[in-house]
Amino acid sequence: MNANVDLQKPFEAVKTLMTIQAEAISKSVEQQKKSGEQLTAFFKTEAEKAQTLKTPEDVINYNINANKNLFELLKGQGEAFTAIATEAREAAMAEIEKMAK
Repeated sequence: MNANVDLQKPFEAVKTLMTIQAEAISKSVEQQKKSGEQLTAFFKTEAEKAQTLKTPEDVINYNINANKNLFELLKGQGEAFTAIATEAREAAMAEIEKMAK
């Protein structure tokens, strides 16, 4: 009977770790979808703005601003993915620490 109790703790930990992985994957897939939608909206908006450009100066200013905004968007998306990974890592480490006790 004691052996069953000893095996139950690692089994539950593995189950929890697998759940953490599945949740991280689900969040990552949702973030990928959201990121794709954001990029699509960004490029659609920028294409509409580009149609109104009239002078070379307008093109240069547009290009600078569009690139700056794109990099900010990508930075935010990267931070969102990093947050998902950090959350999953912290949850997994907490579970592993519980197993070690």
